[in-house]
Amino acid sequence: MAKITKGRFAPEIEGDFVVFLIGMRVNKPWKLHKWLPPFLAMPKMLRELGAHPEMGLLGYSQHLANPLSPMVMQYWRSFEQLEAFARGKDKTHFPAWVNFNKKVGTDGDVGIWHETYRVAAGQYEGIYNNMPPAGLGKASSLVPASGRYRSASGRLGRTDGSDSPVEA
Repeated sequence: MAKITKGRFAPEIEGDFVVFLIGMRVNKPWKLHKWLPPFLAMPKMLRELGAHPEMGLLGYSQHLANPLSPMVMQYWRSFEQLEAFARGKDKTHFPAWVNFNKKVGTDGDVGIWHETYRVAAGQYEGIYNNMPPAGLGKASSLVPASGRYRSASGRLGRTDGSDSPVEA
C-alpha cells in the first residue's frame, strides 16, 4: 500500500505540460486475440518510458472504469516529446500502433481513444489531503497547501488564498 502523506498538499510544476488520456474499450470480450495485444502493449510502453525519463513522461496513473475499459492518465513535459514517442519507429508504441491498425482497424471489436490537453504554466490546481501522491501530484512536486495554496482560486493565482473556508 502506498505511503500516506499526512496533511494538505498542492501540486506544483514548472512551466507548461501536457495531460494525455488514453484508453481502450473491449467491445467483443470473446475475441481475446484482438484485445489482448493492445492491452498488453501499454505496460511495455510505460516501462520503456519509465526507464528513459528524458523522453518526457513525468508520471502516470492507471484507471479501470470497468473491466472492459482501462485508461491511463499521463503527464508529459511537452507535446513534442509525446509525439516523438508515438511516432518513433524505434519505440514500443509505433509497432503496437501498426499492429492494432492491421489486426483490428475499424472492425469494431476493440476501441482505442485518446485526448491531449496542453496546460499553460499556472493554469491548473489540485489538492491532496492525507493521500499518497496521485495524479498530477505523482508527476510534480507537492507543496504544503498554505498561503496562496490554501484555496483553489489561490492555487490558480486569482487570490492570495485567504478565501479558503478551510483552516489549515
